[in-house]
Amino acid sequence: MKDAHLFRSVRKGVGNLSSRGFSWQLLSGVALLGLGGCLMVGPKYHQPKDWAPPHYDLHNGSNQPSGKGASAKGNGPHGANAAPEDRTSKQASPASVVTELPMADAWWKSFHDPELTSLEDRVATQNLSFLLATQNLAQSRAQMIIAGAERFPSLSAYGTYVRSQHSSKQLQEIFKRVGKGFPDLPAQEANFLQGSQEAQVPLLNQWQDKIDATYEIDLWGRVAYQYQAAKYLMKMSEEERRSVLIARQADMARDYLQLRGDQKRQRILADSHATVQNLLSLAQSRYKSGLVTELDVDSMKARLHGIEAQQANLDETVAREQNAIALLLGMPPQSLNEELGQTAGVPTVPPFVPAGLPSELAHRRPDIREAEEHLRETVAEVGEATADFYPKVTVTADFGFQTLSFRDLGFWNARAWNVGPSISLPIFQGGRLYGQLRLKKAAQRAAAVEYRQTVLQAWNEVDNALQAYHDEQIHHEGLAKTVDDEKRALSLATSQYRAGLATYLSVLEAQEKLQEAQLDLAASDSAFATDLARLYNALGGGWSDTLPDKEQVSQAAQPTTH
Repeated sequence: MKDAHLFRSVRKGVGNLSSRGFSWQLLSGVALLGLGGCLMVGPKYHQPKDWAPPHYDLHNGSNQPSGKGASAKGNGPHGANAAPEDRTSKQASPASVVTELPMADAWWKSFHDPELTSLEDRVATQNLSFLLATQNLAQSRAQMIIAGAERFPSLSAYGTYVRSQHSSKQLQEIFKRVGKGFPDLPAQEANFLQGSQEAQVPLLNQWQDKIDATYEIDLWGRVAYQYQAAKYLMKMSEEERRSVLIARQADMARDYLQLRGDQKRQRILADSHATVQNLLSLAQSRYKSGLVTELDVDSMKARLHGIEAQQANLDETVAREQNAIALLLGMPPQSLNEELGQTAGVPTVPPFVPAGLPSELAHRRPDIREAEEHLRETVAEVGEATADFYPKVTVTADFGFQTLSFRDLGFWNARAWNVGPSISLPIFQGGRLYGQLRLKKAAQRAAAVEYRQTVLQAWNEVDNALQAYHDEQIHHEGLAKTVDDEKRALSLATSQYRAGLATYLSVLEAQEKLQEAQLDLAASDSAFATDLARLYNALGGGWSDTLPDKEQVSQAAQPTTH
C-alpha cells in the first residue's frame, strides 16, 4: 500500500511538471536526492530462522569426552530420552567418539595417511569439475561488474567529420514563399529575397569533437537492486564452487578408502590361496600314502580355483577404483597405478571426531549458504521489478567544439554544449510490468521454500551419517571378534586333520569361514572410514573461508609446453 501511494504521488507530480514547466531548482533537488541516496521501494530482506537442535544425537552413549552425551539424548532433533545404559549395552567403549568440539578444515589429515593428504591437496588444483566451477565464478564476477556499471555516469568521446551538400532548390523555394507571404516588404528586403531565389548552397565541411555524459539518478533503487541481484548471484557461484570442492574431496576420500579396503581384501585372498595351496599339498601327500581318498584332493583344488576367481573379480574392482582416483585429479587411466599400488593398510579412524556445534551447520554447509544467497537475489529482483513502475530520471550532457574548418577546432569560441534531464514514466505496458512483478514474487516464495528444504535435507544427511557411523562401529567390533574365533577354529581343524582326527570337510569349512570373516572385516574397515568421510561431508567438512586462489587454480589448469 505504501508503494502504491508513492507511485500515485509520483504520477501526479510528473503531471504537474508537464503543466507548469520544468525548473532548474527542481532539477537540482532531484540531482541532490539521487546523489544522497534512493528510496528503495522494494521489500526488505529478513534473515530466515534456521531450525537446529541444541545438540547432535551423537549415538555415543555414556562415553562422551565433552560431557554432552546426556543432553544430546534428551534434546536431540528426535526428542529421544534414551538412558545411557541403553547405548553401553551395545558398545561399552566405542573406538571413535563424535564430539561437538570445533571441526578442523582439513579433516582428512585426522587419518594420518600421507598419501591421502597428498591426493586431497591435488584435488584443489587438478580436479576438472572444480576448475569448471572456478571459471563459472569468474563469469559471475564479470556479470557483477557489468551490472554495477550503471551506478556511475557513462562518459564517451566522439569525433566526427561530415561533408554535406544541402538542397539548393529547397532553399530557393523557402525564399520564394517568404517573398509571396510579405508583399508589402520594403524595396531593399524585397530585392534581397528576389535575388536569394537563385541562391546556391555551397558544400559544407563540418568538424566536431565532444564528450557525452549520461547518468541515471537512481531515485527508487532500481540500479541498486540490479547490482545487489548480480552480487548475490556471484556469491551463489562462490558457494557452488566451494560445494564442488568439498564434494570432490569427499569423493577422493571415499574412493581412496575403498581402494585400500579392497587392496587389503586382495592380500587376504592371497593368504587364503597360500593356505589352501598348503592344504592341497597335504591332501596330495596323504592321498599318496593312502590315508585319504581322491575326493579330498579334488575338493581342495575346487576351493583353490574358487579363490582364484574371486581374485580376478577383485583385481578388476581395484583397477576401476584406481582409475576413478585418477579421473578426480584430471589424469588419464592407469596414470596412478604405480603410486596407488604400494602396499598400505586402511587408515585408522581417529579416536575423537570433532563435529562442531549444530548451530554452526548453516554457516558451514555451502548448499545452505547458496540457498540463502539465492533467496537474497530473488528479494533484490522483486525490488528491481517494483522500481520499474516509477519514473526514470536521466541527466545527459555533452561538451565539445563544432567548426566548418579543421584548423578552428579547439578555439574557445567554437565550443558547443548542452545539458538537461529526461523523465520516462511507464503509462501503459500491456500488463508487462505487473506480470514481471508477479513472476519475481513467485520466484522469491519458491526460493524461500527451497531454502527450508535445503536445511531440512542437510539435517537429514547429518543424522543418517551419524547413525551409520555409530552402527558401523558395532558391526566392525563384532566382525573383529568373529575373525579371532574363526582363526582358532581353523587352527584346531588343521591340527585334527593332520592327526587324522577330522576330515577334509572340517578344514575346508573352517578355512572358508575364516576367509569370509576376514573379507567382511576388511570391507568394514573401509566402510568405517568411508562413513566418517561421509559424516564430514554432511557436516560441511573441509569448509574454509579461504579457498585456493582462482588465479592459481586457473593457471594450474593451463596446458604446459616444453
